[in-house]
Amino acid sequence: MVLDFAQLCDLLEIPPPADRLAAPNTDDNASPDADLNRGRTDLDPPVTHPAISQPRVNGFTGVNTLALAGPSHFCFAEHADQAEAVSASRAGAVIVPHDFPAIAGPPLLRTERPRERFFSIAERFLPRCSPAGIHPSAVVDPSAQIGKAVSIGPNAVVGAGVRIGPRSVIGAGCVLERDLVIGADCILDANVTIQSGSEIGDRCILHSGCVIGGDGFGFAWDGSSHRKVPQLGRVVIEDEVDIGCNACVDRATLGETRIRRGTKIDNLVQIAHNTDIGAHVILVSQSGVAGSSRLGTGTVVAGQVAISDHLEIGAGARIGGQSGVTKDVPAGATIFGTPARPMKQTLRELAALAQLPALSKAVKGWHAELVELKQRLTEVERSLREP
Repeated sequence: MVLDFAQLCDLLEIPPPADRLAAPNTDDNASPDADLNRGRTDLDPPVTHPAISQPRVNGFTGVNTLALAGPSHFCFAEHADQAEAVSASRAGAVIVPHDFPAIAGPPLLRTERPRERFFSIAERFLPRCSPAGIHPSAVVDPSAQIGKAVSIGPNAVVGAGVRIGPRSVIGAGCVLERDLVIGADCILDANVTIQSGSEIGDRCILHSGCVIGGDGFGFAWDGSSHRKVPQLGRVVIEDEVDIGCNACVDRATLGETRIRRGTKIDNLVQIAHNTDIGAHVILVSQSGVAGSSRLGTGTVVAGQVAISDHLEIGAGARIGGQSGVTKDVPAGATIFGTPARPMKQTLRELAALAQLPALSKAVKGWHAELVELKQRLTEVERSLREP
């Protein structure tokens, strides 16, 4: 895809250069900002047009960071302290807020909410999905119901009774076991496995290697060995859920494991059987939720957090990285540490812990002084008793 400069300006809802930079001077070689800088000395910083600068290129083929961008890329910057990085960038254009400093360098496209505008446009450069149709190497059971404009990639397996909604994309090597449902406009990247009875809502994205509906970790000691408890439930994933690479969501022992609308799950996350993950929850990489725990709406769980079983995590709670959660968490609380406790308390304890080496050294000094004082006191008492 190529996005020309005028199209980019149109998407940002700012006038293109021809509309905003019509210069009254007649010098064809003059800079578009020449009128703004007329009469200024060489020591004065140049002034650029408050809305837009002259483009370097006619079209953009992608987006990138400020450091890595080339002339056919556009970028964004949000804060004035990024001015040096913007000036040094080779980008063809940089989307910035209205109050960003006027600097030499790439053309600046001034708009409100530059981050939001940038990513809304950047979506256009995502790789296009495979064209609709079933690849010849895919294995699709005759009883499967395939919606309109569905794409099924090479070596994918679609089991009996599977229903796939319109415009969904099933990547190469995916395995969809029997009697499961996938909604409309879903994307399953390569090698996703969804096991029988699971239900996936609309507009979900499942990244490569994730497994939905595997057996929960259920065993009972019978006196001589761990006996497997049958996992007879299912997994229900509501609309607009994103699940990262190699994440696992286990089926319930009985009933269901549910992930509610809009939740985003990072790579390598473990969701155990019978959990209930609320709407719009964030679960960051390598975190895990043990069986039958419930996370309220809007909970944020940072990386490598372990949440024990049968816990209630209140709506809007925030759990800091590498925490171990062993008790219920009130709604809106911010906790951290192992065992997890209120963030401020943990930080005070860590600050005190950092002082232990100095305190230990001081105590050793006080001990030496105390021993010396006791010896001197003993000598004084002995001298007083002697005639």
